[in-house]
Amino acid sequence: MRIISACTVIAAVAVVGSPAHSQTFPDHMALGDSLTEVLEPQRALEQYGAAVAVQPGSYEALWKFALAHIDVARQLTDEDRADSLYAVAREYAERAVAADSMDAEGHFVLAYALGQVSRSKGGKERVRYGKEIYAESSRALELNPNHAGAHHVMGAWHAEIKRLSGIARFFAKTFLGGGFMSIASWDSSLVHLAMSIGFEPEHIFHRLELAEILVDVGHYDRARSQLMSLLDLPIADVEDVKHKETAAELLEKISGKS
Repeated sequence: MRIISACTVIAAVAVVGSPAHSQTFPDHMALGDSLTEVLEPQRALEQYGAAVAVQPGSYEALWKFALAHIDVARQLTDEDRADSLYAVAREYAERAVAADSMDAEGHFVLAYALGQVSRSKGGKERVRYGKEIYAESSRALELNPNHAGAHHVMGAWHAEIKRLSGIARFFAKTFLGGGFMSIASWDSSLVHLAMSIGFEPEHIFHRLELAEILVDVGHYDRARSQLMSLLDLPIADVEDVKHKETAAELLEKISGKS
């Protein structure tokens, strides 16, 4: 979760005010981090891009540059433009993994980018992304079992596979093998999302995703509990205002169900 502090804002302003030519790699990285915390992903992206230009092989700069692309894309209503940014995020996440395959962040960002693209696609296309999303999120969790984001991606993966239509399931079994389909379960989805909340209890989207899955399996009281709890949480992500609106709409939709 991103916590915005007065010191963070002051630091960001101080670096912004310095001449561009005098900024070093650490300057760009520090400013990118500060801008990320104050929910300015486009400006953060520019700083991480400048850092990558200075040190193209920097693992940290590569995965943060990729993640900034995802944050910018998530705010867009133009699906084609968003997908183009997710494609760039995938490219830089892959470069990050190539730079350091033994850290969880690169694998997580790669799985995250692929997962975001797949959410806007039809069933067959989701299946095409499925194996790689599963592999990358699994690797992230092997390297860091406490990674809240990787647990979220994995939980969402299980739910998305279970939501596939009959035609998409047939496609998956035909082209990916029945074993791939049998991995997915609603129970695993719920467990991973619960773990993501355990590690980041004030992260709004963890709770919203869990609530949506609880609705899928008919656990309306538990879903309401998650939805009600997230409405009072602080804004800490570029999409949190929209997430709260979605939560309120879902609460209305399941009103009276038990």
